[in-house]
Amino acid sequence: MASSNKAPSPVAPAAAPASAQAQAKHPKTATASSKKVGVIGLAAIVISAMVGGGIYNLPQSMAASASAGSQIVAWGITGFGMWFIANTFRILARVKPDMKNGIYTYAERGFGRFAGFLIAYGYWVCNCIALVAYGVMIMAAIGYFLPGLFGDGSNIASLAGASAITWLMFALACRGVKSGSAINVVGTIGKIVPVLIFIIAVMTVFQLSVFMEGFWGYAKSGAALSFNLDDVMGQVSGTMMITLFLFTGIEGAVVVSGDARNQADVSKATTIGFVVVLLLYSAVSILPLGIYTSADIAGMADPSMAAIMQDRFGDVGAIIVNLGVMVAVLSSWLVWMLMLAQMPLYAARDGIFPKRFAKQNRTGAPSYSLLWSTIVIQVGLVASHFMAGNAWDTVVDISAVMCMPCYMTCAMFLWKVARKGEWPEGARFSKANGLATGIIGTVFALYLIYASGLTYLMIAAFVYAIGIPLFVIGRKQAGQKGPVLGYFTKGEKLLCAAVAALGVVGVLYSISSGVFMA
Repeated sequence: MASSNKAPSPVAPAAAPASAQAQAKHPKTATASSKKVGVIGLAAIVISAMVGGGIYNLPQSMAASASAGSQIVAWGITGFGMWFIANTFRILARVKPDMKNGIYTYAERGFGRFAGFLIAYGYWVCNCIALVAYGVMIMAAIGYFLPGLFGDGSNIASLAGASAITWLMFALACRGVKSGSAINVVGTIGKIVPVLIFIIAVMTVFQLSVFMEGFWGYAKSGAALSFNLDDVMGQVSGTMMITLFLFTGIEGAVVVSGDARNQADVSKATTIGFVVVLLLYSAVSILPLGIYTSADIAGMADPSMAAIMQDRFGDVGAIIVNLGVMVAVLSSWLVWMLMLAQMPLYAARDGIFPKRFAKQNRTGAPSYSLLWSTIVIQVGLVASHFMAGNAWDTVVDISAVMCMPCYMTCAMFLWKVARKGEWPEGARFSKANGLATGIIGTVFALYLIYASGLTYLMIAAFVYAIGIPLFVIGRKQAGQKGPVLGYFTKGEKLLCAAVAALGVVGVLYSISSGVFMA
């Protein structure tokens, strides 16, 4: 992510705390940043947070599940559904401007402490897992320059290299915001330029006849298929986890809204970022189908954008893309290290994470939260070595499923706010708009959870369940008295029991699913 030249990095640890209680305990934190980020800086955050290494493997990721026609349908559905997720954040930024660090706060204020914990924890872990995917991708890109060493990015050499980068990013993040700001500006430019070069280059060799051949896919016999709704929707479902993963970060301006000039800028920046990124993603995945069949692209090595450039434009094209991957991943990695560490920080201040997660070092960085974020990423990198099949695809799917409850809860909160009539006078958005957005956003989130499939849903359930002890420790350290069950309300006890039960089922299912090698 990037900020305007006049503003500090928008992921400053000095961002406003998640609750009035936290502000009272940390008055300096709420006012430490005198400079604020405007709409351009916030839009850059949204774009940079979303556009990471995933875009460089997008042709292969989408072609593995969908033909040209089905991809167009998939992007249409994704654009429609994600617009309502984006609009959820736009509206909440206006009608609930006091709720900083949106995702966690919306869940906590709308559905209680334990729900707030689950969203803070889930958002934190899902983005740690996303950085595992970054580790796999960058080692595959470096492997272009060192043939045969790193393979698909998940072998032992890749594990060592990605681990070294992980701890380097931890060290940079601990130095505080200023050291990351310049890297973010350079990274935003460095990641977008190769993508634009790729789009322009592919357009010069695009052939409509190739694009239309097998438009709806091919049968096993090799015959081109005609339109069939069941076949198309099956292909579309296969792409949903990829598209969701790519749009992770759409909430970037809300997460750092404490540093925004005003909440109207948060709303505008979210819209700009969403439109720009949707156009980039659609072009990168669809245009190559005017050169190759979907089956040809599906068989390409990671990152597939580099493979296409190598085949059509030689070594120079591949070098540009692979360098772009490295710049994109490294810059986005630092962005997300800074962003995701905020969730445990705020949650600890509100007493639902252990107190030590609120610790900041002399530069103001949330050092303890960053340390545990790095440890989680490291564990994920080790796990990726034991994943069967394509490690990138598996890690992406797990991360996307972990993220979905976070978005769904925000849509449900907007639905609740609009239904109960808690609507401020003079809000730009009508209550009817808010209600419709909340309902459609919730339904779309449920569809994505359904489309994810049972395997990754069970893995996500297990990961959520093992986080419950953090909530118990946080409440105890916050001064909660009595037995552990007293830390939960009646409704929270039922939710906790459901999460724990699904976690047990999830670990048993995960062992037998074949996702991990024995």
